[in-house]
Amino acid sequence: MTKKSDKRTGSKTRKKLRKNSSQIPTREQILDFVANNPTRNSKRDIAREFGVTGDARIELKALLKDLLDGGMLLRQGKKLSRSGSLPPVTTLDIVTRDRNGGLLAIPSKWNEKKDGRPPTVSIASQNNSGTTAGIGDCVLARVSINEGVSGPGTYVGKVMKVLDRQKSSVLGILREHGDNFRLEPANRKQKEVDITAESAAEGVDGDLVEVEVGRSGKYGLKNGKVIQVIGSFRSEQALSMIAIHENNIPHIFPQSVLDEADKLNSISPATMEKSREDWRSLPLITIDPGDAKDHDDAIFSEFDNSANNQGGFVVTVAIADVSWYVRPGSALDREALKRGNSVYFPDRVVPMLPERISNDLCSLKENVDRPALAVRMVFEANGRKRSHSFHRILMRSPAKLSYEQAQAAIDGQGNERTNEILESVLIPLWQAYACLKKGRDHREPLDIDVPERKIILKSDGTVDRIFVPDRLDAHKLVEEFMIQANVAAAESLEQAKQSLIYRIHDSPSLAKLESFREFLKTMDMSLTRSGNLRPVHFNAILNSVRNSDNNDLVNQVVLRSQSQAEYSPQNIGHFGLNLARYAHFTSPIRRYADLIVHRALIGSLKLGQGAITRDEEANLDVIAADISLTERRASQAERDTLDRLISTHLSQSIGHRFSGRINGVTRAGLFVTLADTGADGFIPIKTIADEYLIFDPASHSIVGEKTGLAYQMGQIVEVKLIEAAPVAGSLLFEMLSEGTKTGKLPRSRRTNAKQGKPSRNFGGRRKKRRH
Repeated sequence: MTKKSDKRTGSKTRKKLRKNSSQIPTREQILDFVANNPTRNSKRDIAREFGVTGDARIELKALLKDLLDGGMLLRQGKKLSRSGSLPPVTTLDIVTRDRNGGLLAIPSKWNEKKDGRPPTVSIASQNNSGTTAGIGDCVLARVSINEGVSGPGTYVGKVMKVLDRQKSSVLGILREHGDNFRLEPANRKQKEVDITAESAAEGVDGDLVEVEVGRSGKYGLKNGKVIQVIGSFRSEQALSMIAIHENNIPHIFPQSVLDEADKLNSISPATMEKSREDWRSLPLITIDPGDAKDHDDAIFSEFDNSANNQGGFVVTVAIADVSWYVRPGSALDREALKRGNSVYFPDRVVPMLPERISNDLCSLKENVDRPALAVRMVFEANGRKRSHSFHRILMRSPAKLSYEQAQAAIDGQGNERTNEILESVLIPLWQAYACLKKGRDHREPLDIDVPERKIILKSDGTVDRIFVPDRLDAHKLVEEFMIQANVAAAESLEQAKQSLIYRIHDSPSLAKLESFREFLKTMDMSLTRSGNLRPVHFNAILNSVRNSDNNDLVNQVVLRSQSQAEYSPQNIGHFGLNLARYAHFTSPIRRYADLIVHRALIGSLKLGQGAITRDEEANLDVIAADISLTERRASQAERDTLDRLISTHLSQSIGHRFSGRINGVTRAGLFVTLADTGADGFIPIKTIADEYLIFDPASHSIVGEKTGLAYQMGQIVEVKLIEAAPVAGSLLFEMLSEGTKTGKLPRSRRTNAKQGKPSRNFGGRRKKRRH
């Protein structure tokens, strides 16, 4: 409403009420005025608007007090606002985008229990504001009513300032400083904080703590108060918390989200909707890691009894029905989208959804009725899929097994628990896997063999041991079943002409391919230049070095030549899996992409409530981009925590010798991975040799100009640990092994390592060294 129209309205109101100066406005008139005049609604403004004078002001004051006490009006300083409406200046959380790419926000503070769902605020263009905000930001905004609009975008907000959520909270190590403490921030860009002994809670020197930062003290440093003692800096919990803060990963659920989750109830045969099928008699079992807390997928297989499919199998994959509980636009949904995915650390999980859902209502617990979305797939004896169908079901899993338990039973070392289901469930699963493996072998996806290490922690959170777990057939079975279910989801949605989010993986870029071909030349190998490059071409190279000294080297280089998988509503296929279409369907508890696919299936196949909305369909490109970023954020945090854990673990072994393998070669030096722990460390170029070293990117090596001794990626070497920096998660090594003799030296850039400085004469006439 414009100021001019405000004045006209006010003038008419005043003339009407002045006929009886003792008359005061009604409750409805006051509430309407406050709602429509967000910048002009103090008690004085109301009195002036309605012409209330004299003794009538006392009556108006009493009426306003009644409205405030009854919660119909809210007071912010001298300004009033209607309950359930927004004040003219407030803080907003930017949560998503509209179909045109514009930012949408909700109030940072909102009582959903009292006022219902929060209003949506369209963020005005920021082109000229000098302040750029994005999804996940908290902003201070000037809010006004967008006239003529209802629903999303009823309000429009102009960003005044992007608020740093973390600026009032700092993570760091508590250090004694005289009789008090000082915080050493984990983020080196942040300043130290003074903390009095009284404000340190129960923190002691060396603890990792979270501190609420106040105003500056007399010496310039800000004062702080410990709000959480995380524990010893050497514990895993402390190290993962650093990664959480550095990567801005949301790890505390808002109370509104927890309240919404707590209100949800489990489904029973008596309460389930008509569209849900009762499959509780089907023995769908879960097979997961032994330490898994959530179980969101279950499997079963049996011979196909059809006369025209001899030797074929029917494979069923059931996935927890998260979409039944997490509805579009709810507080749970908004928080899940903001998180994008769960983040897994060695001894903790930052879940995408509260434990009430992830570990309870949507966990396919043993002998408990649980809702699920199931796909029933029929395969021929050669592994080719004939058909599939999706069903919304109620299931009851008869057994919860670990990979090791299931494998031991198949290998004849089962226990009483697994032997009960060996003939009826486990053996048919393995027989079906043998069938599906034929199809996989025929498809021939990329077969890179790069082992992943697992860290086992002690009770105090420090590292106990690090090992490479065995890759069992049980792992491969579940993986292949899940891949086939994901393919079926993408196919069904395409057939229904339903928009979806694909999991895509592009073929390697031309630049990476050329670099890979240059590497292969150094090994007298080649890669076809055919325009239709497929995984089979890479597999031929990998197979040629299998069980040779170059196996690890070639696997690493092939891996680095690949593109990164991501999410997109535009399908380009999945290069690594060699699939024309692929979507993530099997983990909606921990991936938002899967939740979108579930909703799309429910809507397109008419399976009941919880379907995808038109707004979601219009924003799939934005959602896909956002969750691709949160996935990379999670991976970075997980890697950082592992690096810090291992660095802390090895800080007690300074000066010790280790065997390792070179896994990276740069002009600055070598990266080495230790054999026993998988720890990565760096060897500066200046410490490697007392001669000019030539960096050859094609062969991933550095070569001594005089001796011809080389260090190449994949080479096994012996190193000594010189330094460990737990906060940074870095290790510094010294090379103990000599290089290997090579043939002709490559013509490449030259690095001077003798005096510890890079040469400024790369590949040309040698200049005098600068000291």
